[in-house]
Amino acid sequence: MNRRIEKMLGNILNKKHHQYRQDIPPTVFTRFTEELAAANLSDIQRAARRLRWVLEMEKPIIMEDEKIVFMRTMPKIPEIFTPDEWREIKKNHYIHELGKVCNISPNYATTIKLGLWTHRNEAIQALEVTEDAKGREFLQAVIDSIDAVLQLTERYAEEAERVGNKEVAEILRRVPKYGATTFHEALQSFRILHFTLWASFNYHNTVGRFDQYMYPYLKADLDAGRLNLDQAFELLEEFFLTFNKDSDLYPGMQQGDNGQSMVLGGVDENGNDAYNILSEMCLKASLELKLIDPKINLRVNKKTDLKLYELGTLLTKQGLGFPQYSNDDVVIPGLLDKGYTLEDARNYVVAACWEFIIPAVGMDIPNIGALSYLRVVEKVIHESLKECKDFDSLMEQVKKEIQSEVDEEINKFKDIYMEPAPFMSILMDGCIKNARDISHGARYNNYGLHGTGLANAADSLAAIKKFVFEEKTVKPEDIINAINENYDGYEDLWAKLKYEAPKMGNDDDYVDNIAVQLVDMFANSLKDKTNDRGGCYRAGTGSAMYYVWHGKELNASPDGRKKGEFLSANYSPSLNIKTKGPVSIIRSFVKPNLKAAINGGPLTIEIHDTVFRSDENITKVAMLVKTFMDMGGHQLQINTLNKETLLEAQKKPELYRNLIVRVWGWSGYFVELDKEYQDHIIQRAELKI
Repeated sequence: MNRRIEKMLGNILNKKHHQYRQDIPPTVFTRFTEELAAANLSDIQRAARRLRWVLEMEKPIIMEDEKIVFMRTMPKIPEIFTPDEWREIKKNHYIHELGKVCNISPNYATTIKLGLWTHRNEAIQALEVTEDAKGREFLQAVIDSIDAVLQLTERYAEEAERVGNKEVAEILRRVPKYGATTFHEALQSFRILHFTLWASFNYHNTVGRFDQYMYPYLKADLDAGRLNLDQAFELLEEFFLTFNKDSDLYPGMQQGDNGQSMVLGGVDENGNDAYNILSEMCLKASLELKLIDPKINLRVNKKTDLKLYELGTLLTKQGLGFPQYSNDDVVIPGLLDKGYTLEDARNYVVAACWEFIIPAVGMDIPNIGALSYLRVVEKVIHESLKECKDFDSLMEQVKKEIQSEVDEEINKFKDIYMEPAPFMSILMDGCIKNARDISHGARYNNYGLHGTGLANAADSLAAIKKFVFEEKTVKPEDIINAINENYDGYEDLWAKLKYEAPKMGNDDDYVDNIAVQLVDMFANSLKDKTNDRGGCYRAGTGSAMYYVWHGKELNASPDGRKKGEFLSANYSPSLNIKTKGPVSIIRSFVKPNLKAAINGGPLTIEIHDTVFRSDENITKVAMLVKTFMDMGGHQLQINTLNKETLLEAQKKPELYRNLIVRVWGWSGYFVELDKEYQDHIIQRAELKI
């Protein structure tokens, strides 16, 4: 990186930009919400008025030598409903997370190309022919939202002129009002759109297929001689830095869980390889900056060259926890089976973590709930183990209980309410044309369920199969009593179950085939289910934060796990077990039918950082990733860990402020995580190749 970017990076790491945040008393936000309530406005009118208020309160800041601007000075976004109003809404509706439109992929490409003024004219034309009162309210909210954004942009242009930054001032007079014509304009336009979504209280706003919709601007500049590659790379690195200015203000489960996921590579609408020079520039920029945002996701297939995997592995070596890899050869057919068109399936991206969604036309909720495989096993053991004559009859009970758990879970998801999102609607196809806010749905309105503790459940069932039904060395009542007592007084049995039973991750069909059955049972339990918006349900192999939540609430289990101990994160072997190594792990975890579990959820492997100290081992890790994909794996992420370093970071966090780890589907700074998540990461197995 050059000296300008190096200085800007230092400012980010030292949080110099935080000095510009306004110190606004909480009462100001409360008073604004109460004023909305007193004005007797509809929800869509409130959402538009909030955005205008936030943008009017923003203070334009342009730091020295900046070429891409817009930075939050407002530390908080107010609610549009008072607590009493929100309680009333909850009485009649299911509320997902914060009740906001989130975790979808906007159509940045069209707005960057056409400009907001085109959308404004479209809304005006629609307003002239729309008779529906709700539709007219929505269209007016769109117009008001666009006006508010353009007014802030003009204030930024004036500030740029004041500080002598004529280049930025000229760009802000063109974008995002009009369509971008250069790479620089396109990057600035994206920044303003992305900034405004957060100001609208929409969160987990993904970046989508950045290398696809931004490449034409880069190519045009290079072909015309307006930029050379070094100049373009400098702009790209500054653009990457902008993702890290405000990320600590975004809502998420933990610091770093902000949804700024960028997808690179994959196939185009015709099925041809879409990896381009911008794709590679993004990987190299991330490698050089070593920041947690944007989070890089690589789409690959059997034709992907090993050199791309090697470049990705260099990022892994830095401890970034990404890239996360997704396999087009599995994902696209899986999405087709769920009713997505071929064009849309080929255009898939990942949501905040890993879930597969479609830009511009998807209002899927891919993380609406979760099935706990281990809770199913726990319940079946207590209710049916003594009565089952053989293992097959036990698995029949497991199948029934999975169906029961799933039915109970999805029965909650009725009459979902989300706050309107008029600005997000501008960036979603068909909303203005149909005078319909995106909160009411899009082309795809599917729901996704995670599946937690798969390996723990498979290991538990394998232990029962081996010792209770086949060898008959353990009585059913001993299993039940031992787990009820958390193995107190059953230490020998605990050791037998923990160390002598088969474990998933060792390429052992005995236990792996049980996992295959469990995944099939989960997928089939959702096969014919339709949600209240007419969409389908998708089973997944991810866990999100449920690996901690479910683990804490479960009793001991027959795999030797004790009460309250964590489950493994995502799609991975149980914690604290011995495996033969990473090759045996991937052989185990490609066996389930992953096209059926198409909500996503990566195989997560932790590798000791010493592995990456030679070029030869970089190639070995790259080959490991490629092998998993070529064998039919769907997603993979690798965490580079050193247990001693992590323990030291817990003791002296001030010395390890920039230590990055992969948490579940996102990367964060280790010392900023809650201790329970830190402890889980420390417990994860460190593998050597």
